[in-house]
Amino acid sequence: MISGWAQRRQKKARQGTLRARHHSRLVAPQAGDELVSASAGPSGEVVALWAAPEDLSELTVRTTTPGGATFPEPRTSRPVTARVTVHTPDMAIAARIRSLSVAYPTVQPLPDGQVLVVGSRCRWRPEGPDRNAIVYDSDGAVVFGETVGDGIQHVQTTRRGETWVGYFDEGIYGNFGWGDSEGRPPLGASGLTRFSTALTQDWRFSLPDDSAWGSIEDCYALNVDGDTAWACYYDDFPIVRVHDGAVTGWHNDVRGAKALAVGGSRVALYGGYRPDHDRLVVGVLDGDRFQVTGKYRLAGPDGRPLPRTAQVVGRGPDLNVFVDDVWLRLNIDDIPVGSAR
Repeated sequence: MISGWAQRRQKKARQGTLRARHHSRLVAPQAGDELVSASAGPSGEVVALWAAPEDLSELTVRTTTPGGATFPEPRTSRPVTARVTVHTPDMAIAARIRSLSVAYPTVQPLPDGQVLVVGSRCRWRPEGPDRNAIVYDSDGAVVFGETVGDGIQHVQTTRRGETWVGYFDEGIYGNFGWGDSEGRPPLGASGLTRFSTALTQDWRFSLPDDSAWGSIEDCYALNVDGDTAWACYYDDFPIVRVHDGAVTGWHNDVRGAKALAVGGSRVALYGGYRPDHDRLVVGVLDGDRFQVTGKYRLAGPDGRPLPRTAQVVGRGPDLNVFVDDVWLRLNIDDIPVGSAR
């Protein structure tokens, strides 16, 4: 009898492979800089954050308990210098941030050359929570800072300067003082929220109790396309669309996708659990269900498997793939309509 693991391996080997195209290489603004994070903007650009090697550990600082467990810290132990670049695909803008103090940062573009830097973790204190969202001008000077909550999984801005945030479970149910008896309810309790240009919450994901789509327990995938947001979330993994505040959903049998791309009624879901980390499933939204039309493995331009460390971000019809400083891209129109299983 073939084990379940062996069956999954055989099924994976039978699936076709699609190659992402080489789009650009993210060039460091200063010799020796290392890439901290990269993300896709609303106009197809990529925004990257860089730091000197000696500062990299500050931006990914963790605390180890006496029992050996490690936890990410919301803030650096000292301010560090970082640099932001915008690539379209060539480098178009570079700015220096002189005193960055949020850890695990994501960066997104804003209008008028401004950028938003958001730290993934945020601690609540009686005297006030961390301000983990900082807006910088084109010269790298602070414009203002705000609090957008803890447990941040995704950050995507719109061309108008609004910010959509998707949260993982700790940001939804509480940690770092949020949700405690003396703390505030988590800002991410809804799982998905939109912030105004002033970084105040102006929309929260909410559905009737009898909704077929359920609440968000962990926002696995987010794609903000124009003024419309798409999400796929734990635990039933429906695909939902948010437009003008209204939520529309589709049932989905694909579990664990970490990114999605959308073009018309077609949707591509990337990622999954363990052996399905590089799985690419394409289908159509039909009635109230996502109907699968093809299953593939996403590979690099040379056909080699993507490393597990590859980061994939969906924006509109594109899946942007970051492998270290290499920017790959796959458009949903590049995926065959027919089936590969």
